[in-house]
Amino acid sequence: RRWLGRALPSADTIGRVFCQVVLVSIRSLLHHLYSRLKRNKALKKTHGFQVLILDGHEHTSSYLRCCSGCLRRTIHTREGDRIQYYHRNVLAMLSGRDFPVLLDVEEQKRKENEVSCALRLCERILKDYPRAFSVVVADGLYLKAPFFKLFLRHGKHIIAVLKDERRDLMEDARGLFQQEKPLIQIEGNLKRQIWDMEGFTSWQSLKREIRVVRCVETRTIRRQRTGEIEEETSEWIWATTLSQKEASTEAIIHLGHDRWLIENKVINEMVTYWHADHVYHHHPTAIVAFWLTLMLVLNLFRAFLYLNIKPEWRSKHTQIYFAMLIS
Repeated sequence: RRWLGRALPSADTIGRVFCQVVLVSIRSLLHHLYSRLKRNKALKKTHGFQVLILDGHEHTSSYLRCCSGCLRRTIHTREGDRIQYYHRNVLAMLSGRDFPVLLDVEEQKRKENEVSCALRLCERILKDYPRAFSVVVADGLYLKAPFFKLFLRHGKHIIAVLKDERRDLMEDARGLFQQEKPLIQIEGNLKRQIWDMEGFTSWQSLKREIRVVRCVETRTIRRQRTGEIEEETSEWIWATTLSQKEASTEAIIHLGHDRWLIENKVINEMVTYWHADHVYHHHPTAIVAFWLTLMLVLNLFRAFLYLNIKPEWRSKHTQIYFAMLIS
């Protein structure tokens, strides 16, 4: 109110305005901000690479309200089957060393899966941000030949989780891993057993060799409730087009784990603190416009926080503290 000099717009007004917004205009603002950050050398590499991370998110669902962009599914309840309407999107962000930069978002359409939606998003990103990244990191859902081939045609490398036990690539990798002794790494209370092999040709539809990295992590923890010391073990397997000469084993492991940044530092924060899942106006254009605007706001906020606030001051306060000061 102090900045505007008048009352704030209502939720209905925001909804009507967002419904008429040209989405290209917001995407151009996101690109302009990215260009300024890159020109000012504020985008630092992660483990030696500029990394693009993709992930899908279901951001709203309802049994009552629907629009032309709603997806539909049948929910089985005790009272009978019910039709639920929901929206899903795919987000793309750059994983910077200091702070992530959100680039674009795409809504999933009816009768298509998340990978098809991601392909449409990636084609636009490759056109708008051709030099912004060199490596793509994604979940096991994106371990598809068309997805890999799209980026390979543009000279990009990919790291994706390999978790389908039915794949020939997984069967061959596990068979060879059993014959090789793992590399042992110990970092504090974390112990890693690592296997790294390349030259797999089991993925016939891709028609090129693939490298597979397996990491079994054992972490010693103390239970807060009982005080007992226990060991937690987790297994990670990644398939990548990066060769051992292009990226070390440690780099693949760290980049593979960085995929969680888009959930922990982006999606969860947007939903919990920035109300990204709130629907001001149930219209496909308004929903995308709100997400793009929020992405622009987050990029501006993080850029201000990490480029203008000294590290000593940031270490003493949370991001919520600085957001409250600004508001």
